Amino acid sequence: MSSAPPKALSGVRIVDMTHVQSGPSCTQLLAWLGADVIKVEPPNVGDITRQQLRDRPGVDSLYFTMLNSNKRSLTLNFKSAGGKKVLERLLPTADVLVENFGPGVLDRNGLGWEDLHARFPRLVYASVKGFGPGEFEDAKAYEPIAQAMGGSMSTTGDPEGPPMVTGAQIGDSGTGVHLAAAILAALIQRDRHTGTGQRVVCAMQDSVLNLCRVKLRDQQRLGSGPLAEYPVQSEDGAVPRSGNASGGGHPGSALRCAPGGPNDYVYLILRPAEWAILCKEMGREELVDHPDYATAERRVDHLGEVFSLIEAWTSTLTKWEVYERLNGIGVPCGPVFDTRELLEDRSLRDRGLVATVDHPERGSYRTVGCPMQLSDSPVEYAPAPLLGQHTKELLAHELGFADEEISALEAEGAI
Repeated sequence: MSSAPPKALSGVRIVDMTHVQSGPSCTQLLAWLGADVIKVEPPNVGDITRQQLRDRPGVDSLYFTMLNSNKRSLTLNFKSAGGKKVLERLLPTADVLVENFGPGVLDRNGLGWEDLHARFPRLVYASVKGFGPGEFEDAKAYEPIAQAMGGSMSTTGDPEGPPMVTGAQIGDSGTGVHLAAAILAALIQRDRHTGTGQRVVCAMQDSVLNLCRVKLRDQQRLGSGPLAEYPVQSEDGAVPRSGNASGGGHPGSALRCAPGGPNDYVYLILRPAEWAILCKEMGREELVDHPDYATAERRVDHLGEVFSLIEAWTSTLTKWEVYERLNGIGVPCGPVFDTRELLEDRSLRDRGLVATVDHPERGSYRTVGCPMQLSDSPVEYAPAPLLGQHTKELLAHELGFADEEISALEAEGAI
């Protein structure tokens, strides 16, 4: 009988010295892909998110459990003599160290890049920062600040309203995805080419900016004239907020549906090839050759009117009815899913994108699963570890600490 192949990252050990969201989102992806991720946490307290936004008293919050699946927890005061002794045994076994501390925290404790690279030259040293070198290097960064300074906020929201933060965590979890890709690239370079680890840094501002690429495209297009696909034009020389306009090669809009709830909308893309069949589906064949709407160019000049005409039809149907009818004739559209619908969506659950996890203290909960689907490395979801759950196992069985040494570390408060 053949056994299942190893996971994609089997044999890769990650020392995870991250907290909150940006770093843990990265290391959770690596754990899902098979890496042995050892989460290093302060004794007695742990990652601050264990206690933040709790929905049940006395158990780890969903904030923590949904960002730390498939990891092992090692409690360690790395500032103590005993904690440093543990790291001296742990780090030679590791492939990657990941951290998201403030500037200078690890350097002051002999755990900076230069110190560790000199002692452990194969170690990849990966960091999340708020900003890259320069004027803002030492500034504090949180999700909304990264969106504000990375280009997202200025281009999000209604044209007449204030800049808006997106619902997606593109600063924190977005940086985590970028860092995971960079870590994998560094491992490949080490193992195929150099034999040594390197410094890997992803800044939150940079990651948001990367996700705003098309807006920087449009900024440069402004030099050649107005952006016809935008509902309003620039007043200050910068790309304006575009509301629900698609910002792509074809016009698009969110259109209200019945019965009129806050998320009873479909998003529709209006391509030239489907104008005639869309008009026929709506029972408005007279619009096909209407002088204001007969060509794509004319429709762009009258976009507000065009989408109002379509919305008069969609508002008589549910978003699911609109989707079924338009998808059936090839008109690109999608219902707006709210968070409840996403958690209950059968296709997402069948594919593991919404996964149910059994936790020893809080029971079953659902989590957003791994968006990376590998045919030979399927993800098997395990709960986030309890605080210090694997400390003694790691020390005794993997790092060679004797029972009396472990007791001494406990007495010192190092673990």
